[in-house]
Amino acid sequence: MKVPEQAAKPILTRLKRAHGHLATVIRMLEDGQDCEDVLTQLAAVNKALGRSGYALVATGLQHCMSTEGPENVDQQKLERLFLALA
Repeated sequence: MKVPEQAAKPILTRLKRAHGHLATVIRMLEDGQDCEDVLTQLAAVNKALGRSGYALVATGLQHCMSTEGPENVDQQKLERLFLALA
């Protein structure tokens, strides 16, 4: 399933933001920052990545439903995609 470019833009924005947060986490560890502060930032990265994944699956599903029809959606493939995020 290919996500249309326009639909992918908000997901890309979210991933780029998570990328910036991850760079901050790495820098914090390199600088010897407090573990609690690093974990707080890491949790934010984790949440951003999870939300990006779910947004990608939801956007792809919406695209498939509107272009191919509900009867042509591969339910097993969709289930594997959701489970990959669990």
